[in-house]
Amino acid sequence: MKILVVNAGSSSLKYQLLNMEDESVIAKGNCDRIGIDGHVSAKTGDGRSYEADCNFPTHTEAFEKLVEILTSGETKVIDSMDEISAVGHRIVQGAEIFRETCAVTDEVIDKIDSLAELAPVHNHPHALALRACKAVLPEGTPQAVVFDTAFHATMPRKAYLYGLPYECYKDLHVRKYGFHGTSHRFVSGELAKVMGKKPEELKIVSCHLGNGSSITAVDGGKSVDTSMGFTPLDGLVMGTRCGAVDPSAVEFVAKKKGFTPDEMTAYMNKQSGFLGVSGISSDNRDIQKAAAEGNEQAQAVNEMLTYQIKKYIGSYAAAMGGVDAVLFTGGIGENAPEVRADACEGLDFLGIKIDAEKNNCRGKLVEISTADSKVKVYVIPTNEELLIARDTLALISK
Repeated sequence: MKILVVNAGSSSLKYQLLNMEDESVIAKGNCDRIGIDGHVSAKTGDGRSYEADCNFPTHTEAFEKLVEILTSGETKVIDSMDEISAVGHRIVQGAEIFRETCAVTDEVIDKIDSLAELAPVHNHPHALALRACKAVLPEGTPQAVVFDTAFHATMPRKAYLYGLPYECYKDLHVRKYGFHGTSHRFVSGELAKVMGKKPEELKIVSCHLGNGSSITAVDGGKSVDTSMGFTPLDGLVMGTRCGAVDPSAVEFVAKKKGFTPDEMTAYMNKQSGFLGVSGISSDNRDIQKAAAEGNEQAQAVNEMLTYQIKKYIGSYAAAMGGVDAVLFTGGIGENAPEVRADACEGLDFLGIKIDAEKNNCRGKLVEISTADSKVKVYVIPTNEELLIARDTLALISK
């Protein structure tokens, strides 16, 4: 049973081919610079690799190249696409229409495309990739779509409504949707397994920290609140995103700088966050290095990030009426011990204590709390592709 997982961006098409018998990665790669010129990089599970410049006017050409890489040349892993049992796609925005994984039909693709206004960078490219995939795959190959927002569909009204007039929700669908749901669902499920508990028994604060970051309160296996909102711009300070800001400050800056609404949105999404505050980089590794060398703006970024994480942990513990475990995942969450330590410092009153020696680790599943910590703290590597493959397998097995 081989399942292909596809994650389409505005100018990229990432993929993984998994063997579901042992959940191993057979091959993976990325077709990027779609619509610009084109470049592809690919690796096989046994260590073979391939890289080349290509011509990718659209996602269709990128998908055709993906097929070529999998079925021929030095990176060949299958004889034909007939060997692929199904394809699973990551979709960023499902709004209130898609609350769970579903099979791909023409109607589903059209609905995903119709939500492009809510996720302009992602949903239209997702629809393009779905159509490209359908055109290239053998007829009858099932496809599934897994939505980042679906895990957060369990949030109660008190968590997802904004204090705008109700017509904004009813007519314009303005509400908190939340993102990174696929990652939060995977890691909270893995944590339950590690702790020998059922997800229904646990109250978890899941911290997905990377270039984009979000924190989710997972109560009984369900998302009850999350830091990202109507778009992924809300919540924590991130690589190039500002996170939560007083809307009046946004209006003030836009007027002073003479920005149009689109220019202000780009300013907050692409020139803010770590990059904007530090003036150095959007990469946490560069921020940590500069902070250690005494750069005050880099130190400010680190202070802001860890302070905000700490506030979310405390507020979500309050929202859930307690917390059993805190987990860290994502590029920063898995690989930045200093961020984890600073974020948990001073949370002894909640029963959270970090073991400095255990915390000195990167990129592996490990408990980092002390033996007497009432709340367990873990690093859990995320694997969204595996969860998408599992969802796809479950769907086609029905």
